[in-house]
Amino acid sequence: MKSVPFSHTFNSVIGSIITNCKVSDEFDAAATPDLPHPEFLAFKAIWDTGAMRSSISTDVVKKLGLKPYGFAKVFHADGVSMQNTYFVNVLLPNGIEVKTLLVTEAKMADIDVLIGMDIITLCDFALTSSNGITKFSFQVPSSIDIDFTKEL
Repeated sequence: MKSVPFSHTFNSVIGSIITNCKVSDEFDAAATPDLPHPEFLAFKAIWDTGAMRSSISTDVVKKLGLKPYGFAKVFHADGVSMQNTYFVNVLLPNGIEVKTLLVTEAKMADIDVLIGMDIITLCDFALTSSNGITKFSFQVPSSIDIDFTKEL
């Protein structure tokens, strides 16, 4: 598969990476070729390298009419809790679809999707800041070795 890149420039030094993404109910066209793909809805996402698994807000669950798959123990800023899990498809800003992704439901303010390391490790991921500007770039699948200690 050819790598598909995405880049976003922020006109300041940022404290968090916020992009848009789309989410749908779980769907695998190979398993159910006669069924249409469920509708994708657009949501605001935060990219979090400190999160092992991606999460969705209760609002996403309601808007997509998702049914829980099970439960997972989740460690978060408020402590530890058991949260519903769901299978969803996530459409990243570069148009790449992550299929049948197990996510947890989470309380989030002003954000609907938390993109964790389960997605981030599928791609090359870079964040650079210079002259008061931050640039976020990623591509799926990973195709290069980014190593700032190597001579350019």
